[in-house]
Order: sequence, then structure tokens, then C-alpha cells
Amino acid sequence: MYQETAEKLLSFIKKSPTAFQAVEEMRQRFLRQDFQELKEEEHWEIAPGRSYFVTRNSSAIIAFTIPQKPVYKFHIIASHSDSPAFKIKENPEISVENAYVKLNVEKYGGMLLAPWFDRPLSVAGRMIVRENGKLKEKLVSIDRDLLLIPSLAIHMNREVNEGYKYNVQNDLLPLYGGYEAGGSFMGLLAKEADVREDDILGHDLFLYCRTPGTIWGAQGEFISSPRLDDLQCAFSSMEGFLRAGRKESIAVHCVLDNEEVGSTTKQGAASTFLKDTLKRINAALGRTFEEYLMTLAGSFMVSADNAHALHPNYTSKTDPVNRPLLNKGVVIKYNANQKYCTDGVSAAVFKDICAQAEIPYQTFVNRSDMAGGSTLGNISNTQAAINTVDIGLPQLAMHSSYETAGVKDTEDLIKAAQVVFR
Repeated sequence: MYQETAEKLLSFIKKSPTAFQAVEEMRQRFLRQDFQELKEEEHWEIAPGRSYFVTRNSSAIIAFTIPQKPVYKFHIIASHSDSPAFKIKENPEISVENAYVKLNVEKYGGMLLAPWFDRPLSVAGRMIVRENGKLKEKLVSIDRDLLLIPSLAIHMNREVNEGYKYNVQNDLLPLYGGYEAGGSFMGLLAKEADVREDDILGHDLFLYCRTPGTIWGAQGEFISSPRLDDLQCAFSSMEGFLRAGRKESIAVHCVLDNEEVGSTTKQGAASTFLKDTLKRINAALGRTFEEYLMTLAGSFMVSADNAHALHPNYTSKTDPVNRPLLNKGVVIKYNANQKYCTDGVSAAVFKDICAQAEIPYQTFVNRSDMAGGSTLGNISNTQAAINTVDIGLPQLAMHSSYETAGVKDTEDLIKAAQVVFR
């Protein structure tokens, strides 16, 4: 079961080179499961015993189920669809001495830069095109090895292994083609989208790593892939959501965008997307605003974003006793300064969830002398105040172009999600 689930995860990630494709994969999955798609710009008719979903910006999605006789509580798992990557700038082509064409890119999110060198890369995302006199969105993913960022030979920088500060504008622009390729990049994308180049009016395009995901290790105990953070949690939430069925509480699978750049967008955790959706569910069920606030007070949310595992080569970077390991369970994340929103109550609730799911859990706290990252839980709480726990799956090489986790952990989180959504 663990290996089969891991292989399904790798298949999902392969089809999800950017947040746009990840949300489209989930959208198609829900449509196949007889969910009704709602539009934010339209009136909502919601009935008990039915399932629904809504998207925003094509990069965030919220799905929910209404039991036949609902208990008015929201049980939510929130994760994010984006990962650190290079975003392609406007006017992307740069000619180099009548010999090469490279693409102009900028960083998206806090990236480990070195792993992006010398890997096969391609381009994916969305384009806004003019079609039949109207603006239309088209997703594109060029499914072949198209680009590469070549390293500088050690002979030309013999101190590189002693530490080097990379400059994205100088060091990390991907090679696209020989000089003859000049002027062809946007035409290539137009062909991919089956439109004329002149009809492309906007785009959100990213580089993505083409190295296939794999299961490896002495006993097949590890899984490596691009974008494990945070598609591993998004996939686990979706699978647990679909396995759980409609029980009593209103189950909410929430995947937001732009966590890697602070969440302060219309589709991020700081936006009104989750709050708007919960309020519209409440109103469509004929309940008052006071009843909505009462529902929030009795609700529970799991903020699911991957966690740092003990590193085999850097054990001193981890807290002396809170040292998560791959394949040893879901990680509960704590921080005194509320970078994570876990407190005694929400931790106790999640530990009880793990007991019901019959899965192990672990704990993560940063070393007291090291600053850590943050995630979407406490940000989303500023919009909808819900008792929340921050959790994740243990992984190595977070924010690399190729990350590593345990083969068992995805299935464990799916089992926990089933209990949450039940």
C-alpha cells in the first residue's frame, strides 16, 4: 500500500509542473467524482448530501462536502500548490554573442539555487490569449527537455567548492538554443497552445525540473521528486478527502497558492478565499452570520506543509530532542513565536486524530538559536479564526529542485486526513 500510494503521488506530481496544472489535476479528479463546480461570480445553490468545489486564479482550489444531516462544524485541511522555481520574465530571450539564446528569469520563492544546474528543464504555466474576440486562459506544459542551466567548469572558478554566492541574473539564466533559435520562444508556446503568437497577451510561466521522481534506497524506503513541498501534502489531503466520504461535519479540502512568497495575494492564505467560501457555504445553507461565527468556534483546521527531517550529514542543525525522521510519522510543528500556530489544544486534538488513524506522529521545533520558516496556518487564521494545528511530512533538501521524503509517510497522512474529514 505504501509503495502504491507513493507511485500515485509521483504520477500526480509529474502532471503538476506548476500550481496551475496541480489545481487542474485536482479539478478534473473532483469532476470525475461527481463534484459540482461553483463559480465565485455566480450564485451558489448548495444542498445537503452533495459535493462541490471552487477555484480562484486557476491556482487555488477549495472542495467541500455537505453531509445529509450536517453537524455545523468545518473540518479543514489547508496546503499549498506552489513551489520555489524560476519565473520567466517579459521579453524573455537574450542573445549572447551571436552564439546562444538564453531566457531571462527571476526567482520565485526561497530557493536552493545550486541543484538547478545541469538538470533537464522545461517550461509550464498559463497564458492569456485572445480567442474569437475574447480573452481566454490556456494552460501550457512543454513536455520535453527544452532548457538547461550549465555550470561553469571548475577550471574557470577553482574556489567554487569553497563557497560561492550565486547571482541569478548572471549565473542562472537557462540556455534555450543556438543563435538560430532567436525569436522562436513565444512561437513555440503559441504552437503548444494552438494560438497565433500575436494573440498571446499575458503569461505566468515557470521553469520546472524534468528529472523523474523515483523510489529508491536499500529497501525502497525513500522517495525523491521535484515539488514534494507541498504537493505531497496537497495530494494526501485530496486522497483522504475522497476516501472519507460524507459523514457529519462539513469537510473542506483547501489548497492555496503563493505560500512560498508570503501568501499576500488574492489566492493566498492572507486572502479572503477561504473566508469567502466558508461564509457562502453558511449563507447557502440558510444560516445567519452569528451562526457562522458559532460554526468557526467549533471548527478545526490542519495546516499541512512539509517539515524538516533530521539530516544525515548535518545532525547539529536539528533540535536535540525534536528530531523528525523519514518514515516515522506525520510531524507536528511548534514555534513559540507563532511561526506555526500549534498550541497545546490543537496539538492534543491532532495527536488524538493520529491515534484514531493508528499512525505514528513526531514533533519538530527549531533549534532555539536558529530562525525557522513559516507557513500558511497562522496567516489564514487572520481571515478565519479557527483552532489550527501545523503539521507536515518529514523531508530532506526542502526548496531544492529535487527533494527527498519517506515512502511510507504519504499514506500515513492520508489516513490522518480521513479521520479529520470524517
